[in-house]
Amino acid sequence: MKKILIIRFSSIGDIVLASPVFRCIKQQLPDSEIHFLTKKSFKDVTKHNPYIDQFYYYDHNMPVLIDQLKEQNFDVVIDLHNNIRSGKIKSALGKLTYTINKLTFQKLLLTKFKINLMPGRHITQRSLDAVAALGVKDDGLGLDYFIGTDEHIQLSDLPASHQLGYVAIVIGANHRTKKMPVNKLKELCNKINYPIILLGGNAEVQEGNVIASADTIKIYNSCGKFSLNESADIIQKSKLVISHDTGLQYVACAFKKQVIAIWGGTSPKLDVEPYYGNSFSLNSYPPIYENISLNLWCQPCSKYGGKKCPLGHFNCMNKQDINLIVQKVHTRLGII
Repeated sequence: MKKILIIRFSSIGDIVLASPVFRCIKQQLPDSEIHFLTKKSFKDVTKHNPYIDQFYYYDHNMPVLIDQLKEQNFDVVIDLHNNIRSGKIKSALGKLTYTINKLTFQKLLLTKFKINLMPGRHITQRSLDAVAALGVKDDGLGLDYFIGTDEHIQLSDLPASHQLGYVAIVIGANHRTKKMPVNKLKELCNKINYPIILLGGNAEVQEGNVIASADTIKIYNSCGKFSLNESADIIQKSKLVISHDTGLQYVACAFKKQVIAIWGGTSPKLDVEPYYGNSFSLNSYPPIYENISLNLWCQPCSKYGGKKCPLGHFNCMNKQDINLIVQKVHTRLGII
Protein backbone atom coordinates (compact mmCIF):
# COMPACT_ATOMS: atom_id res chain seq x y z
CA MET A 1 0.00 0.00 0.00
CA LYS A 2 1.28 3.45 -0.95
CA LYS A 3 0.64 6.06 1.73
CA ILE A 4 0.23 9.53 0.21
CA LEU A 5 0.00 12.92 1.94
CA ILE A 6 -1.66 15.73 -0.01
CA ILE A 7 -1.26 19.32 1.19
CA ARG A 8 -3.63 22.16 0.28
CA PHE A 9 -4.20 24.63 3.10
CA SER A 10 -6.74 26.98 1.51
CA SER A 11 -9.08 28.31 0.26
CA ILE A 12 -12.56 26.87 -0.39
CA GLY A 13 -12.27 27.39 -4.13
CA ASP A 14 -8.71 26.14 -4.41
CA ILE A 15 -9.49 22.99 -2.44
CA VAL A 16 -12.50 22.25 -4.64
CA LEU A 17 -10.40 22.92 -7.75
CA ALA A 18 -7.92 20.31 -6.49
CA SER A 19 -10.62 17.70 -5.82
CA PRO A 20 -10.00 15.58 -8.95
CA VAL A 21 -6.56 14.71 -7.55
CA PHE A 22 -8.11 12.73 -4.69
CA ARG A 23 -10.53 10.89 -6.97
CA CYS A 24 -8.01 10.07 -9.68
CA ILE A 25 -5.40 8.76 -7.25
CA LYS A 26 -7.89 6.63 -5.34
CA GLN A 27 -9.51 5.15 -8.44
CA GLN A 28 -6.33 4.64 -10.45
CA LEU A 29 -4.14 3.51 -7.54
CA PRO A 30 -6.69 1.52 -5.52
CA ASP A 31 -4.06 0.28 -3.05
CA SER A 32 -3.20 3.85 -2.06
CA GLU A 33 -4.09 5.45 1.26
CA ILE A 34 -4.77 9.17 0.94
CA HIS A 35 -4.11 11.55 3.82
CA PHE A 36 -5.03 15.22 3.48
CA LEU A 37 -3.68 18.27 5.29
CA THR A 38 -5.60 21.55 5.22
CA LYS A 39 -6.42 24.41 7.56
CA LYS A 40 -8.87 23.61 10.33
CA SER A 41 -11.09 26.48 9.15
CA PHE A 42 -11.66 24.61 5.88
CA LYS A 43 -12.55 21.26 7.45
CA ASP A 44 -16.11 21.27 6.11
CA VAL A 45 -14.96 21.51 2.47
CA THR A 46 -13.68 17.92 2.36
CA LYS A 47 -14.91 16.17 5.50
CA HIS A 48 -17.37 14.03 3.49
CA ASN A 49 -14.97 13.23 0.63
CA PRO A 50 -14.96 9.41 0.29
CA TYR A 51 -11.59 9.40 -1.47
CA ILE A 52 -9.72 10.71 1.60
CA ASP A 53 -8.77 8.17 4.26
CA GLN A 54 -7.42 10.44 6.98
CA PHE A 55 -7.38 14.17 7.73
CA TYR A 56 -4.94 16.51 9.45
CA TYR A 57 -5.65 20.13 10.25
CA TYR A 58 -3.26 23.03 10.62
CA ASP A 59 -4.31 25.41 13.38
CA HIS A 60 -1.10 27.21 14.36
CA ASN A 61 0.18 23.87 15.64
CA MET A 62 3.13 23.24 13.33
CA PRO A 63 5.49 21.35 15.74
CA VAL A 64 2.75 18.99 16.93
CA LEU A 65 1.47 18.56 13.38
CA ILE A 66 4.89 17.65 12.02
CA ASP A 67 5.31 15.02 14.75
CA GLN A 68 1.92 13.53 13.82
CA LEU A 69 2.86 13.41 10.16
CA LYS A 70 6.26 11.86 10.81
CA GLU A 71 4.57 8.97 12.62
CA GLN A 72 2.75 8.03 9.40
CA ASN A 73 5.95 7.38 7.43
CA PHE A 74 4.45 8.52 4.11
CA ASP A 75 5.74 7.19 0.82
CA VAL A 76 4.95 10.36 -1.12
CA VAL A 77 4.02 13.96 -0.36
CA ILE A 78 1.97 15.93 -2.90
CA ASP A 79 2.19 19.68 -2.31
CA LEU A 80 -0.68 21.48 -4.01
CA HIS A 81 -0.11 24.70 -2.07
CA ASN A 82 3.60 25.36 -2.60
CA ASN A 83 4.30 28.00 0.03
CA ILE A 84 6.71 28.46 2.93
CA ARG A 85 4.52 26.48 5.33
CA SER A 86 4.12 23.47 3.03
CA GLY A 87 7.84 23.65 2.26
CA LYS A 88 8.63 23.41 5.95
CA ILE A 89 6.51 20.28 6.24
CA LYS A 90 8.12 18.66 3.18
CA SER A 91 11.58 19.40 4.55
CA ALA A 92 10.70 17.94 7.95
CA LEU A 93 9.27 14.74 6.48
CA GLY A 94 12.13 14.19 4.04
CA LYS A 95 10.04 12.08 1.66
CA LEU A 96 9.67 11.95 -2.10
CA THR A 97 7.64 15.01 -3.05
CA TYR A 98 5.81 16.38 -6.06
CA THR A 99 4.78 20.03 -6.10
CA ILE A 100 2.33 22.05 -8.17
CA ASN A 101 3.72 24.75 -10.44
CA LYS A 102 2.01 27.90 -9.14
CA LEU A 103 3.30 29.99 -12.05
CA THR A 104 4.21 32.73 -9.57
CA PHE A 105 6.45 34.60 -12.01
CA GLN A 106 3.89 34.46 -14.84
CA LYS A 107 1.14 35.73 -12.51
CA LEU A 108 3.39 38.57 -11.37
CA LEU A 109 4.02 39.59 -14.98
CA LEU A 110 0.31 39.50 -15.74
CA THR A 111 -0.97 41.35 -12.67
CA LYS A 112 1.80 43.95 -12.36
CA PHE A 113 3.03 44.48 -15.91
CA LYS A 114 0.12 43.13 -18.04
CA ILE A 115 2.46 40.74 -19.82
CA ASN A 116 0.51 37.53 -20.38
CA LEU A 117 2.74 34.47 -20.41
CA MET A 118 0.18 32.23 -18.73
CA PRO A 119 0.14 28.83 -20.45
CA GLY A 120 -3.64 28.50 -20.67
CA ARG A 121 -3.50 25.38 -18.50
CA HIS A 122 -6.15 25.44 -15.80
CA ILE A 123 -5.07 25.22 -12.17
CA THR A 124 -6.99 21.95 -11.85
CA GLN A 125 -4.99 20.46 -14.70
CA ARG A 126 -1.77 21.70 -13.11
CA SER A 127 -2.80 20.05 -9.84
CA LEU A 128 -3.17 16.79 -11.75
CA ASP A 129 0.21 17.38 -13.42
CA ALA A 130 1.72 17.19 -9.93
CA VAL A 131 0.68 13.54 -9.60
CA ALA A 132 1.41 12.46 -13.17
CA ALA A 133 4.71 10.87 -12.07
CA LEU A 134 2.67 8.40 -10.02
CA GLY A 135 0.98 7.21 -13.20
CA VAL A 136 -2.20 9.14 -12.42
CA LYS A 137 -4.10 10.71 -15.32
CA ASP A 138 -6.96 13.17 -15.60
CA ASP A 139 -10.20 11.21 -15.92
CA GLY A 140 -11.96 14.25 -17.37
CA LEU A 141 -14.82 14.12 -14.85
CA GLY A 142 -14.26 17.54 -13.37
CA LEU A 143 -14.63 18.69 -9.78
CA ASP A 144 -16.13 16.95 -6.74
CA TYR A 145 -18.08 18.27 -3.77
CA PHE A 146 -19.72 16.09 -1.16
CA ILE A 147 -22.45 17.02 1.32
CA GLY A 148 -23.38 15.00 4.39
CA THR A 149 -26.86 13.52 4.62
CA ASP A 150 -27.64 15.76 7.59
CA GLU A 151 -26.60 18.91 5.73
CA HIS A 152 -29.10 18.84 2.88
CA ILE A 153 -31.71 21.56 3.04
CA GLN A 154 -35.42 20.84 2.95
CA LEU A 155 -37.85 22.76 0.79
CA SER A 156 -39.47 23.92 4.00
CA ASP A 157 -36.21 25.72 4.81
CA LEU A 158 -36.90 28.08 1.91
CA PRO A 159 -39.72 30.60 1.38
CA ALA A 160 -42.75 29.17 -0.41
CA SER A 161 -42.07 31.60 -3.26
CA HIS A 162 -38.73 29.86 -3.96
CA GLN A 163 -39.67 26.20 -3.60
CA LEU A 164 -40.38 25.67 -7.31
CA GLY A 165 -37.07 27.11 -8.48
CA TYR A 166 -34.66 29.97 -7.97
CA VAL A 167 -31.47 31.63 -9.15
CA ALA A 168 -28.62 31.51 -6.63
CA ILE A 169 -26.50 34.67 -6.53
CA VAL A 170 -23.25 34.45 -4.58
CA ILE A 171 -22.62 37.95 -3.25
CA GLY A 172 -19.71 37.09 -0.97
CA ALA A 173 -15.97 37.01 -1.66
CA ASN A 174 -12.88 37.28 0.51
CA HIS A 175 -11.63 40.40 -1.27
CA ARG A 176 -13.65 43.48 -2.12
CA THR A 177 -12.30 43.92 -5.65
CA LYS A 178 -13.87 40.58 -6.56
CA LYS A 179 -17.35 41.82 -5.62
CA MET A 180 -19.82 43.95 -7.51
CA PRO A 181 -20.89 46.99 -5.47
CA VAL A 182 -24.15 46.60 -3.57
CA ASN A 183 -25.97 49.08 -5.81
CA LYS A 184 -25.06 47.03 -8.90
CA LEU A 185 -26.16 43.79 -7.25
CA LYS A 186 -29.39 45.41 -6.15
CA GLU A 187 -30.05 46.56 -9.74
CA LEU A 188 -29.27 43.08 -11.06
CA CYS A 189 -31.62 41.35 -8.63
CA ASN A 190 -34.36 43.91 -9.22
CA LYS A 191 -34.30 43.29 -12.98
CA ILE A 192 -34.16 39.48 -12.93
CA ASN A 193 -37.70 38.19 -13.31
CA TYR A 194 -37.28 35.05 -11.22
CA PRO A 195 -36.98 34.11 -7.51
CA ILE A 196 -33.49 34.76 -6.16
CA ILE A 197 -31.55 33.44 -3.18
CA LEU A 198 -28.54 35.47 -2.04
CA LEU A 199 -25.63 33.42 -0.71
CA GLY A 200 -22.86 34.61 1.58
CA GLY A 201 -21.57 34.42 5.11
CA ASN A 202 -22.09 36.53 8.20
CA ALA A 203 -20.02 39.31 6.66
CA GLU A 204 -22.59 39.71 3.88
CA VAL A 205 -25.76 39.81 6.01
CA GLN A 206 -26.17 43.58 5.92
CA GLU A 207 -25.29 43.84 2.24
CA GLY A 208 -27.82 41.09 1.56
CA ASN A 209 -30.49 43.01 3.43
CA VAL A 210 -29.87 46.09 1.29
CA ILE A 211 -30.03 44.07 -1.92
CA ALA A 212 -33.15 42.17 -0.84
CA SER A 213 -34.91 45.43 0.00
CA ALA A 214 -35.47 45.88 -3.75
CA ASP A 215 -38.12 43.13 -3.56
CA THR A 216 -38.42 41.22 -0.30
CA ILE A 217 -40.72 38.61 -1.85
CA LYS A 218 -38.62 37.77 -4.89
CA ILE A 219 -35.22 38.09 -3.19
CA TYR A 220 -34.41 35.89 -0.19
CA ASN A 221 -31.30 36.86 1.76
CA SER A 222 -29.87 33.59 3.08
CA CYS A 223 -26.50 35.11 4.05
CA GLY A 224 -25.48 33.93 7.51
CA LYS A 225 -28.49 31.62 7.82
CA PHE A 226 -26.91 28.42 6.48
CA SER A 227 -23.66 26.52 6.92
CA LEU A 228 -21.17 26.15 4.09
CA ASN A 229 -22.49 22.74 3.10
CA GLU A 230 -26.11 23.81 3.40
CA SER A 231 -25.26 26.73 1.10
CA ALA A 232 -23.63 24.24 -1.24
CA ASP A 233 -26.89 22.30 -1.30
CA ILE A 234 -28.78 25.49 -2.14
CA ILE A 235 -26.38 25.79 -5.07
CA GLN A 236 -27.03 22.18 -6.02
CA LYS A 237 -30.80 22.69 -6.07
CA SER A 238 -30.72 25.98 -8.01
CA LYS A 239 -31.66 26.57 -11.65
CA LEU A 240 -28.69 28.84 -12.29
CA VAL A 241 -25.77 30.33 -10.37
CA ILE A 242 -24.38 33.85 -10.66
CA SER A 243 -21.13 34.25 -8.79
CA HIS A 244 -18.03 36.33 -8.31
CA ASP A 245 -14.64 34.63 -8.33
CA THR A 246 -15.17 32.76 -5.08
CA GLY A 247 -15.46 29.25 -3.65
CA LEU A 248 -19.15 28.61 -4.28
CA GLN A 249 -18.59 29.27 -7.99
CA TYR A 250 -16.48 26.11 -8.13
CA VAL A 251 -18.92 24.19 -5.95
CA ALA A 252 -21.50 25.02 -8.64
CA CYS A 253 -19.15 23.57 -11.26
CA ALA A 254 -18.80 20.38 -9.22
CA PHE A 255 -22.59 20.01 -9.39
CA LYS A 256 -22.54 20.78 -13.15
CA LYS A 257 -24.75 23.83 -12.66
CA GLN A 258 -25.04 26.66 -15.14
CA VAL A 259 -22.73 29.46 -14.03
CA ILE A 260 -22.46 33.09 -14.95
CA ALA A 261 -19.09 34.14 -13.54
CA ILE A 262 -18.56 37.87 -12.98
CA TRP A 263 -14.94 39.02 -12.87
CA GLY A 264 -13.50 42.16 -11.33
CA GLY A 265 -9.98 42.48 -9.91
CA THR A 266 -9.12 38.92 -10.90
CA SER A 267 -9.56 37.38 -14.33
CA PRO A 268 -10.01 34.09 -16.22
CA LYS A 269 -6.59 34.91 -17.69
CA LEU A 270 -5.16 33.53 -14.43
CA ASP A 271 -6.35 30.07 -15.58
CA VAL A 272 -8.97 29.79 -12.83
CA GLU A 273 -12.23 30.04 -14.79
CA PRO A 274 -15.16 27.68 -14.11
CA TYR A 275 -14.09 24.08 -14.67
CA TYR A 276 -16.21 21.07 -15.63
CA GLY A 277 -13.69 18.52 -16.91
CA ASN A 278 -12.79 17.43 -20.41
CA SER A 279 -15.46 14.71 -20.52
CA PHE A 280 -18.25 17.22 -20.01
CA SER A 281 -19.67 18.74 -23.16
CA LEU A 282 -19.19 22.49 -23.31
CA ASN A 283 -20.78 22.79 -26.75
CA SER A 284 -24.39 23.34 -25.72
CA TYR A 285 -26.18 26.64 -26.28
CA PRO A 286 -26.16 28.60 -24.21
CA PRO A 287 -22.83 27.24 -22.91
CA ILE A 288 -22.97 25.88 -19.38
CA TYR A 289 -20.86 28.79 -18.16
CA GLU A 290 -20.02 32.28 -19.28
CA ASN A 291 -17.34 34.65 -18.10
CA ILE A 292 -18.54 38.22 -17.70
CA SER A 293 -15.40 40.34 -17.82
CA LEU A 294 -14.87 43.76 -19.32
CA ASN A 295 -11.28 42.77 -20.18
CA LEU A 296 -9.96 46.22 -19.25
CA TRP A 297 -6.26 46.87 -19.69
CA CYS A 298 -5.88 46.93 -15.90
CA GLN A 299 -7.40 43.47 -15.36
CA PRO A 300 -6.32 41.46 -13.48
CA CYS A 301 -4.84 43.77 -10.85
CA SER A 302 -4.20 40.90 -8.44
CA LYS A 303 -4.18 37.11 -8.38
CA TYR A 304 -6.26 37.17 -5.19
CA GLY A 305 -8.15 40.45 -5.26
CA GLY A 306 -7.68 43.35 -2.86
CA LYS A 307 -9.36 45.74 -0.45
CA LYS A 308 -9.77 48.47 -3.06
CA CYS A 309 -9.12 49.26 -6.70
CA PRO A 310 -5.45 50.27 -7.09
CA LEU A 311 -6.48 52.96 -9.58
CA GLY A 312 -9.45 54.20 -7.57
CA HIS A 313 -12.13 53.89 -10.29
CA PHE A 314 -13.12 50.19 -9.92
CA ASN A 315 -14.33 50.25 -13.52
CA CYS A 316 -14.13 46.45 -13.82
CA MET A 317 -17.25 46.22 -11.65
CA ASN A 318 -18.75 49.71 -11.75
CA LYS A 319 -19.10 49.53 -15.53
CA GLN A 320 -20.66 46.07 -15.67
CA ASP A 321 -23.62 46.01 -18.09
CA ILE A 322 -26.44 44.84 -15.82
CA ASN A 323 -28.97 44.66 -18.66
CA LEU A 324 -26.66 42.30 -20.57
CA ILE A 325 -26.31 40.00 -17.56
CA VAL A 326 -30.08 40.02 -17.05
CA GLN A 327 -30.60 39.14 -20.71
CA LYS A 328 -28.24 36.17 -20.35
CA VAL A 329 -30.08 35.01 -17.21
CA HIS A 330 -33.50 35.27 -18.84
CA THR A 331 -32.29 33.41 -21.93
CA ARG A 332 -31.10 30.51 -19.77
CA LEU A 333 -34.34 30.44 -17.82
CA GLY A 334 -36.49 30.59 -20.94
CA ILE A 335 -37.96 33.94 -20.00
CA ILE A 336 -38.92 36.10 -22.97
